[in-house]
Amino acid sequence: MTIREKTEEQELKYFSPYASFSRYSKGRDRQEEPCDIRTEYQRDRDRILHSKSFRRLKQKTQVFLIPEGDHYRTRLTHTLEVSQLARTIAKALRLNEDLADAIALGHDLGHTPFGHAGESALNQVCPYGFAHYKQSVRVVELLEKKGQGLNLTWEVRDGILNHRTAGTPHTLEGQIVRYCDKIAYINHDIDDAERAGILREEDIPLESRQIIGDTTRKRLNTLIHDVVEHSEGKDRITMSQEMEAAMRRLRAFMFENVYRNRVAKREEQKAIRMIQDLYRFYNEHPEMMSQEYLDLMREKNEARERVVCDYIAGMTDSYSIKKYTDLFVPKSWQI
Repeated sequence: MTIREKTEEQELKYFSPYASFSRYSKGRDRQEEPCDIRTEYQRDRDRILHSKSFRRLKQKTQVFLIPEGDHYRTRLTHTLEVSQLARTIAKALRLNEDLADAIALGHDLGHTPFGHAGESALNQVCPYGFAHYKQSVRVVELLEKKGQGLNLTWEVRDGILNHRTAGTPHTLEGQIVRYCDKIAYINHDIDDAERAGILREEDIPLESRQIIGDTTRKRLNTLIHDVVEHSEGKDRITMSQEMEAAMRRLRAFMFENVYRNRVAKREEQKAIRMIQDLYRFYNEHPEMMSQEYLDLMREKNEARERVVCDYIAGMTDSYSIKKYTDLFVPKSWQI
């Protein structure tokens, strides 16, 4: 037996009957020879980790646009925190930790520069619309590797597509990531908001602090334990009604006081105008895009407007500012 086959045998013996077993994956769009060491989901995790779109997450906004400080979260650190939470819960429930990890690492690959502001900007101007969860799937199915995609398993792509609040993942590992995404961003965004001076711990509603906790560590511990305790031995991932209601109230508080806060979002309108100006420019001058995006139109017959969205969505915050500056800001005249 290969190392992979031994691992698959161990999964069958140890995992919960509700787990997604690597051996029984629905597979990939393009069939490949299996690896002799890694399971299918381990391969998917590695492909995401080594992708260009994953590396670019380190320079994409989470909540605060281009923050001045080394400790604010970026889209990459958010992704890593989701991964850590998902692995913890999956392991505790004897589910497939590798699948949960792969979904978590890939769930935000399609995010634009400047976070949800950039997403909203593209959604307003692109005739096809724009949603980051759909773009994340497009990244792994088409955009990576110069139009070849990463050829991930169905289960990973399903988890990425359905990680949003309204999503319905078909695997328990995908359901874990769906919860962990919210658990992670609510708590780390509180931490970042407190660091930025726009929120104090005592500003958080007393009821939320009493139920969930009054520190980041306590809140994470409470929420993770609640998910594990109420999902163990079940065919779905869930929380207690009290805890889920408390988390919804805390999320609503964050939307009101942080995500729509004038201080935190004072630069967003500039970012939106910049992204939309870039979209209009490249839509009129598609030849100015990178060759791999031109190839999508020529060889894959992808619509120009769709590819322009792909190009801009793939930019980091700093690169989009540089391109905007190069295109629209006059330079000093030089002899």
